[in-house]
Amino acid sequence: MPTDPNDPQSLPRTTAVIDEWAATGHHIGAQVYVSIDAKPIADFALGLARPAIGDAAPVPMTRDTLMLWLSASKPFAAVALAQLREKALLDFDDPVVKFIPEFAAHGKDRITLTHLLTHTAGLRFIELGWPETPWDQIVATICAAQIEPGWIVGEKAGYSPFASWFILAEVVQRLDPGRRTYSDYCRDEIFLPLRMTDTWLAMPPERYRDYGDRIGVMMNTYKKPMEPAGLDTEVAAANCRPSGGGRGPAWQLGRFYEGLLSSAILQPASLEKLITPHRVGLFDHTFRSTMDWSLGFNTNSSRYGPDTVPYGYGTSAGPRAFGHGGAQSTCAFADPDRGLVAVITWNGQCGEPSHHRRLKATLVALENDIG
Repeated sequence: MPTDPNDPQSLPRTTAVIDEWAATGHHIGAQVYVSIDAKPIADFALGLARPAIGDAAPVPMTRDTLMLWLSASKPFAAVALAQLREKALLDFDDPVVKFIPEFAAHGKDRITLTHLLTHTAGLRFIELGWPETPWDQIVATICAAQIEPGWIVGEKAGYSPFASWFILAEVVQRLDPGRRTYSDYCRDEIFLPLRMTDTWLAMPPERYRDYGDRIGVMMNTYKKPMEPAGLDTEVAAANCRPSGGGRGPAWQLGRFYEGLLSSAILQPASLEKLITPHRVGLFDHTFRSTMDWSLGFNTNSSRYGPDTVPYGYGTSAGPRAFGHGGAQSTCAFADPDRGLVAVITWNGQCGEPSHHRRLKATLVALENDIG
């Protein structure tokens, strides 16, 4: 086997599966990063970062292309809150109203940070108007919202794609001694200490223009013909969406998980607090599957059925594996018992059923490649 991690043949089975799914139109490109004990064994790119659009020529994918990670960005908020907890500024069982009093409207005063982080708050589908709507207006809209009818906070689960993470990010902003924006906090306290210099939650327009063709394009491949998803514009890149606006090269998302395992940005006890399942055995009413959840991370739930649980980490992942997927596009996780970190990003949103088949096939190939 080749020893150069930049060679796609460092993971030949994985590469073959990704190429097969590209050939059937599910994506046009991908990035793969895998390390063991923080030593990369794979760090390569395949296919295209951008298709031919109009008169523009197609752009090859490289390991330095900035890819959109979507919901794989959610754990940044959990880590930011854990850092503030280390400074004794909060506890996860604190009610949100302790930090955002206006959140109390319509009986939401009983919702805690833990409820938001474990998707048990009942705030799933609130129209927010991102990216055109200003941050403060989005937060006000969520504060004025009602809990879903019939929802028992803390006892019913359902993945919240967007709203909860604006509130968690707002808590970070209000507690940060430096009064930074959430995106600046994450840059200063998480990304830059880990040398994730090309990772952004809110990219200044001038940086967007400087990156040029290094900005990858997420494609809607379930549409025929496929078309850009519209998430990679200058406006979308500039307006922070804590739930899913992170973008950068896959190897930098890998550094995030390596940094967690090495205690570079969190104390070991804080990481253990985050990745210990806090929601166990509950049926998720968004994913329609029983899934466990820790504080902001999706823990390994394969024991409920590896063929039915979405956004998993493969059948060989250990029970303590943790991470987070991105909608029909990203798989990122760490398996602390093996020192394994894996990040795979595809730039084709091919629909949930097709993506889960693509993900499972790729993870089987990855497991066979790395043993």
